[in-house]
Amino acid sequence: MPDKENRRVKAEVLGDVQGVGFRFFAEAHARRLGLHGFVRNRYDGAVEVEAEGNAGDLERFLDFMRQGPRMARVQDVRVSWSPYRGDLGPFAVRG
Repeated sequence: MPDKENRRVKAEVLGDVQGVGFRFFAEAHARRLGLHGFVRNRYDGAVEVEAEGNAGDLERFLDFMRQGPRMARVQDVRVSWSPYRGDLGPFAVRG
């Protein structure tokens, strides 16, 4: 995937990822990378992320999601890529 290409990614982060500052960790890294989108807790205990931006920056962002904040225990990150749509606002925490 070329670095200059804009893409969209949706990721489900599974494990002990709620109540450990994961959403704010994701927001900080996404904003630093200039991504648009959101992060939110899901009712099943996972964290959901949807983001758009430069493909290389999204890959770096996913590396951070696989690591998580210090207290998190990430078991898996399920990723799906799609074309850039440009309809996501500045990266923010939802729910």
